[in-house]
Amino acid sequence: MAEPEFSLGIEEEYLLVDKETGALAEQPPGLLEACQQKLGEQVSPEYMRCQIEIGSKVCANIAEARADLQRLRACISEEAGKFGLTPIAVSCHPAADWKQQHHTDKERYNQLHDDLGGVVRRLLICGMHVHVGLGSDALRADLLGQMSYFLPHLLAMSTSSPFWQGEDTGLASYRLTVFDNLPRTGLPPRLHSWDEYQRSVQILVDIGVIEDATKIWWDLRPSDKFPTLESRICDVQPRLEHTLALAALTQCIIRMLWRLRRNNQRWRRYDNFLIAENRWRAQRYGVAGGLVDFGRGEIVPVAALLEELLEMTAEDADALGCVTEVEGARRIVEGGTSADRQRAVYAEAKKHGADHEGRMQAMVRHLIEEFHADL
Repeated sequence: MAEPEFSLGIEEEYLLVDKETGALAEQPPGLLEACQQKLGEQVSPEYMRCQIEIGSKVCANIAEARADLQRLRACISEEAGKFGLTPIAVSCHPAADWKQQHHTDKERYNQLHDDLGGVVRRLLICGMHVHVGLGSDALRADLLGQMSYFLPHLLAMSTSSPFWQGEDTGLASYRLTVFDNLPRTGLPPRLHSWDEYQRSVQILVDIGVIEDATKIWWDLRPSDKFPTLESRICDVQPRLEHTLALAALTQCIIRMLWRLRRNNQRWRRYDNFLIAENRWRAQRYGVAGGLVDFGRGEIVPVAALLEELLEMTAEDADALGCVTEVEGARRIVEGGTSADRQRAVYAEAKKHGADHEGRMQAMVRHLIEEFHADL
């Protein structure tokens, strides 16, 4: 069996905030154009006017992805700075009110606004998408169901949205509670072949519900534009190093599953009912609450599950040249996710007498610092 390229593509969505106040800011005239002049099609608008999206080139390895994302983040920061703004990479702004935001005046987004009603108006959230190149449609369909098992693990380590409209939600990823209100979201269904996937999509296209598969927003999907599996489960990461760790781990898991297939083996497929329980635990607790190991029949700490995963994918990390980045996942688990760090900043500001507004501003300053830490 010919080995796929396992190429990487990474998309990130950022929020634009005022440098001084930390408040959300709509894109000023000229910002997107200035960014596109330098970055071309690698930068684009997002649903809300206060958002901006970047996409890496097709990268052969994680080193190329690192260089490209550093360049993209630095350029967005530089151009936004000319308008007194700065980007932050967080899935929910700690204090912003979605009712005060407006969607981008673009045909696709206007259509979403009309089609989806009130649920899309709350879409003040940012995500991170990781594409892994597989080439074969049959391979993409086969690995789709097996890869679903690991989505809660990736979500747990990525959580960056504990606050919503100035309140601690008690969740590590509030983003998903907003996104899951949209249709065609959540875990991918159990599909047995590429033909079955295409037939299912075509039914919705033929009756005019969707134009194409880009309006299927599962946590993991076959990309409609590229020969990839696209993981969409993760909250966006304030730290570039954490983006790279999660992207490399995603790449390694998919290669490990391909390796099993090459040897006429498979990862056991569990019902979505069970995987969804782990998805909820990751959404609620991040790395703090543990996930269910269905083989053992018990809840196991995320740190222990990660060590098992790193051992299973060690051969793949070595082959893909991403050992250093994958091991960065340990630092996420040991030090806590962005959700944990945001809560720590809030508690520290409160300890020093800051009022509620001051605590919110302290968190945004922290997020600004983290965005620029690895540039």
